[in-house]
Amino acid sequence: MTDLRIVFFIFAFVGVPKGDRSPVLTLTVWKSLQSLYRFTYSNQYRQAMRDRSKWMEPYQEKHLSYVMWWTGKVKDVSWQEAFKRYNYYLQHGPTSFTFDFKQAFDEQGETCVVK
Repeated sequence: MTDLRIVFFIFAFVGVPKGDRSPVLTLTVWKSLQSLYRFTYSNQYRQAMRDRSKWMEPYQEKHLSYVMWWTGKVKDVSWQEAFKRYNYYLQHGPTSFTFDFKQAFDEQGETCVVK
């Protein structure tokens, strides 16, 4: 059993009215990568994402909307760390330091497939 937790950082833009872009940031901690995946692809969340055009602006440019990483110290999870990981991903792509569902890493830093 591991004491590591998965951190999920969402960085999206909403506009009400559209055109007035404001960032929406979400930072959550999960017990496992599988529980986060199950929630993210659950019926309610999927429906919200299908309806996102009602409350999120489409991205004109390619935009990374989330990253995740493993942590052993939940108390160290912070907005500063989230942006550090986000920017690292933008510069280096997915690594065991920060990744996404398409290229995920397990607690040992090995690539894995999440289902």
